Amino acid sequence: MIVIAGVIIGVLWGALLARRRKGRGFDIAQYAVGFGIAFGLLGMILTVILERMV
Repeated sequence: MIVIAGVIIGVLWGALLARRRKGRGFDIAQYAVGFGIAFGLLGMILTVILERMV
């Protein structure tokens, strides 16, 4: 669940950031994918840490 939430939050944040910087369609898509991957990876690491603690 944390990974999915991280991906969704990352995509939204990346798209909004690119749009604020006056990016075109491909710029918005690239930021969205990049942030989605980064936040998904952080969510996966957080999930592994939480599972190890329990």
